[in-house]
Amino acid sequence: MELSLESCMTYRRYALAIPIVLLLAGAHTVEAHAILLSATPQIGNVLRGPETPITLRFNLRIDGKRSRLMLIAPDGSRSTLEIGNQPSPDTLTSQAKKLRAGSYVLQWQVLANDGHITRGEVSFRVQ
Repeated sequence: MELSLESCMTYRRYALAIPIVLLLAGAHTVEAHAILLSATPQIGNVLRGPETPITLRFNLRIDGKRSRLMLIAPDGSRSTLEIGNQPSPDTLTSQAKKLRAGSYVLQWQVLANDGHITRGEVSFRVQ
């Protein structure tokens, strides 16, 4: 079976286009996940307590109503923190209260507006 010059050119265009499409699709996927840009308290901070404001800022818009914050106390007990009004679409706020001395872990789960869920944690200590 012989291929015409026109058929060869068509195959060549498809062969060049497929990697470009895959590369662009991959680039979109990487940007789709929420990345924590800053946290208050910062990772490893030592706080005085017994209360501390919590602010998490991400690289893209977050659906605050469908996101969660969980605080793990030094004794292992867990408490869900209420998420306050969002000061901006990329930021979550809350307040941790009645903190005793010890190490804490703030676990976060956020839903980006594109539908991707991302999880992470911030550890800190209270004196």
